Amino acid sequence: MWYMHEGMGWWMAFGGIWMVFFWGGLIALIVWGISRLTRNNSSGRKQHPLEIARERYARGEISREEFEQIKKDL
Repeated sequence: MWYMHEGMGWWMAFGGIWMVFFWGGLIALIVWGISRLTRNNSSGRKQHPLEIARERYARGEISREEFEQIKKDL
């Protein structure tokens, strides 16, 4: 009667391993979801340099002369 739980050590270790997998997977899923939500949508695709120059000109970062020079160079 005193040795009834002698084999429980292996089952407890097995359960502990599954607990590590469960929590590790849950944390990985949360990190993946947050990274997908915070990622900039335009960063995934490559823009043509002329598109970038047009956006910079529209925002006022470059002058008309600089924009025309970039168009000529490209």
